[in-house]
Formats: sequence, C-alpha cells, structure tokens
Amino acid sequence: MATESARLLLAARRAAGLTQRALARRSRTSQSVIARIETGVSSPSWRTLQNLLNRAGFDLHASLAIRANARSHMLDDVARILRLTPEERLLELRNVSRFFTAARRADRERI
Repeated sequence: MATESARLLLAARRAAGLTQRALARRSRTSQSVIARIETGVSSPSWRTLQNLLNRAGFDLHASLAIRANARSHMLDDVARILRLTPEERLLELRNVSRFFTAARRADRERI
C-alpha cells in the first residue's frame, strides 16, 4: 500500500498545485511526514491518507468489484461450504458476520 499511497498523494498534491510544505500546513502536520509518505518510506493509515487527500481537494473512495476469474473461485467456495457440517457452517456464518460488523464500524468511523 505504501507505493500506491505514495502515488496517490503525490498526484493529488501536484494536481492541486501544492508544495509539500503547503499541504503539510493545510493538514496540520510537518513537511517531512508528507515527504516520507510520498517516497514510500512511511505507509499512512487509511484515515491519514484520506485526510491528506481531502486537504489537497480530493476525495478517496474504495469499492469492491468482482474479477471475471473470481466467479470460478466463488463456485469452489460454494462447494466447500456444502461439504461443511452444520456446526462448521455456523462457525463460517459467525466469521462472516464479524467481518461485516467490522466493515460497518470502519465505515461509520470514516464519516
């Protein structure tokens, strides 16, 4: 993620016509923090990257899209689930539920 974060931040900052120092001032951080992220030395959290991009005038959005070759993997998953015992299916459901709960929590914290 560090290299992708670096590319995103560098592109946004340049598109906004900002120097590292100007973006740092807007973001209430230091120029060295911006430099470390842009060079890939430091990997920011999602929230930090989102904040920096917002201060440069951009929004950061994430989405999931299924890949064409993933459909066969999904069929494999269905076959795997059908081989599970009822107890194992319940554990699988619990794990999925925990995942979605964490994802919703992260989405609420983003706002």
